Amino acid sequence: MKKLATLAIATASALTLAACSSGDSETVVETSAGNITKEEFYEELKDRYGEEVLSELVTVKVLEDKYEVTDDMVQAEIDKAKEQFGENFDMVLMQSGFESEEDYADVLYISLLQEQALSEDIEITEEEIKEHYERTKYEIDAQHILVEDEETALEVKEKLDDGEDFGELAAEYSMDGTAQDEGNLGYFSTGQMVPEFEEAAYNMEVGEISDPVQTTYGYHIIKVNDIRELEDVEEFEDVKDDIRRELQISKMDMSQAASKIDSIIQEADVDVKIKEFEDLFTPAEQEEQTGEEGSGEETGDEDSEEKDEEAKG
Repeated sequence: MKKLATLAIATASALTLAACSSGDSETVVETSAGNITKEEFYEELKDRYGEEVLSELVTVKVLEDKYEVTDDMVQAEIDKAKEQFGENFDMVLMQSGFESEEDYADVLYISLLQEQALSEDIEITEEEIKEHYERTKYEIDAQHILVEDEETALEVKEKLDDGEDFGELAAEYSMDGTAQDEGNLGYFSTGQMVPEFEEAAYNMEVGEISDPVQTTYGYHIIKVNDIRELEDVEEFEDVKDDIRRELQISKMDMSQAASKIDSIIQEADVDVKIKEFEDLFTPAEQEEQTGEEGSGEETGDEDSEEKDEEAKG
């Protein structure tokens, strides 16, 4: 949410910047020391925030042309957050940098536009949805040992295979807070662990110990202690669309997010009329190519001049 808070602030700046117009001498502040015009205000905002604000305004405008986010969709996300945080919702908003629910709604709107852009090429099969749904019927109680590298993980696994106690090894080796409790994670359900961890755990039997499982946190060795069935699981058709979306989000490659958005902007033929920012949406490769061509022409001219001087000499 903190990352999204930055977008909310930028959006507020964008509205202020958009409200000002270059060349406007209308006074916006009067003081005994002199007045401040709308033009001065605009220029100052442009110098400080222009590139960031203009980039966001164009991005939102282009995404709005391709995708649709309704008020109902935004409200649904707010309702989910309220259900999750309960009476702490307002406090969580404040701690995340939002001044109001309306600010949060603005950020959700942009976030949902981006989500549609990043997920449109991700295909989720019916089998994947059903498999995920089956997992929602169960909770797993597990322990883990988290280490930094594969060599250490294999060393720990060898000791486990030789019969050493899982909890004692977790206390000795694990580099996260669960080491103090012999690696106990308690019960968790689908969606609460990183995908690689969940995939391993949900394919294990009670009492089984996994081989090292690599995630963004390091290498895990997992022991499943119990699997219990949940009551009051929602019907498949009622949660099918939510599961599809959850799976799409889990498969998004955030390292490619910027290039995906950039490609959409390039297709929109953006033509910036403000001189300072006219190259804001020019692809880096094109700028480099232009620079190289310019350098080549200058070199060619210099070579021609040198040859002319030699010929004259």
